[in-house]
Amino acid sequence: MAAIVTDQFRILNVNNFIESVEDPNNSYYIFASLPNPTLIVGYGRTFDWNTNTVGPPSPIDNFNYSNHVYDTMLFGRKITAANIRRVIRRVDWQQGNVYERYRHDYSINRLSPTTGATRLYDARYYVMNSDYRVYICIENGSTPSNPAGNASQDEPTFTDLEPTKAGESGDGYIWKYLFTVSPSDIIKFDSTEYITLPPNWDTSTDPQIESVRNNGNSDINQNQLKSVSIEKSGFGYGLGLNAELDILGDGTGGKVIVSTDSSGRIVNAQISAGGKGYSYGIVDLGPVQSGSLTEFAELIPIIPPSKGHGYDLYKELGAEKVLTYARFDDSTKNFPTDTQFAQVGILKNPTSFGSTETFTSNDFSATGAIKVTNVSGNLVVGDTIKQIVGTTTAIGYVASFDEETNVIKYIQDRSLYFNKTTGTQRDYIGVTSESRYVNFESTSESITSDSGFSASVDTGFSGITTTTLDATINLGVNFVDGIASPQINKRSGEIIYLDNRPTIARNSRQKEDIKVVLEFWTNATKN
Repeated sequence: MAAIVTDQFRILNVNNFIESVEDPNNSYYIFASLPNPTLIVGYGRTFDWNTNTVGPPSPIDNFNYSNHVYDTMLFGRKITAANIRRVIRRVDWQQGNVYERYRHDYSINRLSPTTGATRLYDARYYVMNSDYRVYICIENGSTPSNPAGNASQDEPTFTDLEPTKAGESGDGYIWKYLFTVSPSDIIKFDSTEYITLPPNWDTSTDPQIESVRNNGNSDINQNQLKSVSIEKSGFGYGLGLNAELDILGDGTGGKVIVSTDSSGRIVNAQISAGGKGYSYGIVDLGPVQSGSLTEFAELIPIIPPSKGHGYDLYKELGAEKVLTYARFDDSTKNFPTDTQFAQVGILKNPTSFGSTETFTSNDFSATGAIKVTNVSGNLVVGDTIKQIVGTTTAIGYVASFDEETNVIKYIQDRSLYFNKTTGTQRDYIGVTSESRYVNFESTSESITSDSGFSASVDTGFSGITTTTLDATINLGVNFVDGIASPQINKRSGEIIYLDNRPTIARNSRQKEDIKVVLEFWTNATKN
């Protein structure tokens, strides 16, 4: 048995994902993790990610790898409805390029003539102009002898509802205006690879979107069909100019005007009435058949998606991808500016620390934190800190040290507890004491590092704010006796996306705009 997962299933998955993000019962976050990717010996990092010629390794999709991501997670920013958009491949209009006309029947049996695409959504049938207006190509001057069409000469700039030519060059192109990317979306989501689609196309009350959508509703306007493709011109049809013929099929009201040359070849076919309800059509050429007919013509009415062009934008343009956006800046101490990260991911529904309730705040810190005093020496990201806790030792990697507030943020990566030579679970001398996971505590025992740093836990400090030089600073996390827990439970929620990349070093003079594009491809199985 042969089976496929259809394009529309992938579009449905995008719709479902966006609905899930917008559901108030869910919390999705873009997060950063792994501040120590250059560690030569460490779990999952046997080489320097930044100097390796092939770049960072590909993430591994298993529970063990995900658990390690939780170990090194730093912080996250919530994805809101304002920060998620459907996107399509970017195709800019350029003079001299050949663009393919929209067709409903591209397939392995009918390749698109220029790109050789086997499906509509891989063809170059739409463009974005220099003013961020998006159009689909209704006609491109193609003929039976020139199936690829002509080079486009006139940039479309109009916002008319009906398809029209863009200029007077005679290039044969007819364009249909769909929408204009909003200025706010240009600023936030602009990309050299993707075009951002307007949200909520089917319910939007934006006047321009409404007009395009309603114009594409043939139940209202009865103008579904916009073009007819002359596949074969025939030979010997009755001589005539502007003969209006019916379009037969499962719809009603469609008509086309055809013209012939002196040999009875059909050389022009233009829709005069678009009708409604067509999923296929046959031009009734019977009235222009003649006794001298020696070769039959083939005319194919081009069927728009749904009710008409512009009615269902996501189906028409193949919205199989979604872009999510987050900004990591210095607006909160949860985003320390002296850290670095080499992983970016999306986390769904983490729970609040010490609770089973879904975490809902706009951002979170996933690290432990220590407020220190009596500081001596320096700390840098990646340093190892230690504290004697009874007969054991707490140990962690420094993710940040804010010298203004004297707050250390740290992770407890399993690399600290695995075999120090191999970075694996191989047995080693000292395993009994050195592989035991121990939390830092509010005690008189100092926090030290191998580089000579030393400090005391500020056991007298509790709360979420501190005062420095007459300024009140929100620390992001709540301290109790100098110790703060992460805001989310480690290993809570689901990591649904992960990207390994070269190290991104933060500083106080920069902001990171993180854009994650998800493409919903699914392989079918058959039994």
